[in-house]
Amino acid sequence: MSGGRPPQHFGFVQFEFAFALGPADGRYVTRSEADGEPDRIVVLRTVGAARRPGVGRRRPRRAEEGDEPARVPTVRATVIRAEGLGTAEEASEWLDGLRRDRERLTAEADSAARELNALLRAHRAAAADPSARDVAPAGATAVRAGYGSGEQVADGRFAAAYELPPTPPGSSARRRTESLAPDERLAAILSRREEVLACEELVLRARGDVQAGRSREAALQARIALESLLAELDDMDPERRAELDADREAVGRAANSALRGDLDHGVQEDVTAAVGRMEAALRVRRLRRV
Repeated sequence: MSGGRPPQHFGFVQFEFAFALGPADGRYVTRSEADGEPDRIVVLRTVGAARRPGVGRRRPRRAEEGDEPARVPTVRATVIRAEGLGTAEEASEWLDGLRRDRERLTAEADSAARELNALLRAHRAAAADPSARDVAPAGATAVRAGYGSGEQVADGRFAAAYELPPTPPGSSARRRTESLAPDERLAAILSRREEVLACEELVLRARGDVQAGRSREAALQARIALESLLAELDDMDPERRAELDADREAVGRAANSALRGDLDHGVQEDVTAAVGRMEAALRVRRLRRV
């Protein structure tokens, strides 16, 4: 082969989910600004799902005991860096560095998940489809980081990749009381011995918006979450309540700014900190009931 330029290689993170994401299979390009350069290319491909018998029928089919469970689709989402890594050797060096640094590896997966969630958010709005939910690396059946040529990654394939551990790297084991709390509380909720507070769901939504980088939605969600939490948690210790009550001003200001446009970094940090304090208050409440 003569002296042409060696093929460019691209880094990617690939997720596999055992449920449909919403958007149709295909390639999607994301940009940080209108008419700007591409940031990431997201390739969606459904694999490993057989067509169910009778798809398209209009009448219910009689179910038989012992029927095999319906096969579910596996959706492979490959989030590709638009900026190349260089030659195969340079790409291999990048991947080795990623593999040796667990924090970088986790950050790469989280960044790719945010890009994928931006696509899912766009689909929700474009298709008016509320069933398309955000995803997280922890909810995937497999997460891989790797590299390949442009032709390979555009088809969901790769030259080399590493599969991430099923639990988030760097996470420490929880104390026994914390690990048992969700199961015990689930049983209490299902038996009607305890109720789910509105603020719990609202704080979770605010955290989801923070993690997805949706700063305006996070600020608006945090305001109603905070008001709901202060109204529903009547057994907080005075110091924690005073701290959350003091967050009202910053969160309210952030929500008002969000109605007018994007938030600056400092305001985003105020919202993130307030959401963290709300989560801490709920965590204390849960552990108190274990």
